[in-house]
Amino acid sequence: MVLDKDGKKKHSRPTFSGQQIFALEKTFEQTKYLAGPERARLAYSLGMTESQVKVWFQNRRTKWRKRHAAEMASAKKKHDSETEKLKESSENEDDDEYNKPLDPNSDDEKITRLLKKHKSTNLSLVSPCSTSSD
Repeated sequence: MVLDKDGKKKHSRPTFSGQQIFALEKTFEQTKYLAGPERARLAYSLGMTESQVKVWFQNRRTKWRKRHAAEMASAKKKHDSETEKLKESSENEDDDEYNKPLDPNSDDEKITRLLKKHKSTNLSLVSPCSTSSD
């Protein structure tokens, strides 16, 4: 038993053997939560208390959640970055095409697409052929 400077009992951290950790990790791979009887059997077979097994699983789940969240955040960041690159690439191609002079003999689909893009920027198009009533 270890005492602190005031003479009170000091809790020491348990050290688990490699075999115990291996068995706990293998069990954790199969199930993230242990019911009472399963926890009692595992604790008995490993020479641990049920409380030690319970706390080990709580700590391991926390570690697992943090790692999973970090992986998801990393994947989202990568996906967002790739999406942004594709968007920028697409916008640059569209701008290049938009800034080229239109050939009156070019296909109507290209003209229609450019006009739609022009309208989407909230600029109104006025036809030079329109006449006001006199």
